[in-house]
Amino acid sequence: MSAAGTGKRKRKRRLGWKGRAIVAGAAVVVGLTAWAAIARALAPTANTTQNHFDVLMVLGYPADADGNPTPTELARVTEAVEEYERGVAPRMIMTGGPAHNRFVEAEVMARVAEAQGIPAEAIVEEPTARNTIENTCGSLRIMRSHGWESAEVISSASHLPRTGLILSRLPLKWRTHAAPALEPEGPWTQAATTAMEIVKTVRYLVWSRQMDACAL
Repeated sequence: MSAAGTGKRKRKRRLGWKGRAIVAGAAVVVGLTAWAAIARALAPTANTTQNHFDVLMVLGYPADADGNPTPTELARVTEAVEEYERGVAPRMIMTGGPAHNRFVEAEVMARVAEAQGIPAEAIVEEPTARNTIENTCGSLRIMRSHGWESAEVISSASHLPRTGLILSRLPLKWRTHAAPALEPEGPWTQAATTAMEIVKTVRYLVWSRQMDACAL
């Protein structure tokens, strides 16, 4: 066989291995995405049937570059205020640190809640959390210190499936409650938000779930 023919066979073999690697990689991505999607669909929304709780746990979201509440952040606080006024719980924990900029999410949310009529003494700030696991663990430590045992956890609807997976591993009575968006979201925004949450759910299932034991 000529050298040219041998070279072509080697190139085909190399391309074959590359092709198999690409297919294998794609299969892993599809598998992880499906796993996350199923986990989100089956995620628990509560572990209790009670309708009144010791505290509302409001999960943080970044403020804007000037320290003002973003629409998502404002929606979560507004819903928490409405739940407080409905008598669901007599107090709230605002949880979130300066995870994405220099502004402490808990401080911004507490300021908004007070502006909407919530007494300062009914608000507890958890100002260090950088992610959802830290939101829930930091809030749980505060609850333990006050003897509170149950919480309604408020966040955006797209965030709650992953939150439910995290809460299901913690020793408290809880249910999740979605904060409706203040303005309708376009389909592209919804798709981007869902995609990001699936990616974060994959990360949680593959890695973070193994590291989420709260140091109480």
